[in-house]
Amino acid sequence: MKTVKALAIGTLVWTLGVSAFSAIYMLPIMEDRYLQANIGLALVVPPLVWLGAWMYYKKEKSPQGFVLGLLMLLSSATLDALITVPMLIIPYGGTYASFFGSADFWLIALEFVAVATLYWYARVRPEQVKSINRL
Repeated sequence: MKTVKALAIGTLVWTLGVSAFSAIYMLPIMEDRYLQANIGLALVVPPLVWLGAWMYYKKEKSPQGFVLGLLMLLSSATLDALITVPMLIIPYGGTYASFFGSADFWLIALEFVAVATLYWYARVRPEQVKSINRL
C-alpha cells in the first residue's frame, strides 16, 4: 500500500473540491450561497473521488477501497482544518465546531468513503477475481 500516494491523491481531490466549492459559491443561483455551494460540492465530490481512485489503482491493487477512501478523507479533513476553516469559514462567523459538526461535512465524508469503496468493488475486485480464477 502506498500511503503517501493515497494522501497526495486526497490532497488533489481536496484542492479541486475547494476550488469547485468556491466557484459554485460565487454563482448567483440561490439566495443561500452556502447551501448552493454544498449542494454543488456534493455533486462534484463523487466524480473527483472516482478519478482519485482510478489514479491510485492504475498500478496499486490494494488496499480495499474503504481504506483508500478513509486515507483520502483524512488528507482532505486535515487540509480543511489547516486551511479551509481558518481562511473560508472563520472570517464569515463560522467555527471549527460548526464546520466539522455539520451534517454537510459528514455527508460529503460518507461520499468519499462510499465512492472509493464502490470503485474498488466495480473495477479492482473483478480483476483480482479473474486473476485468481486463471490460476
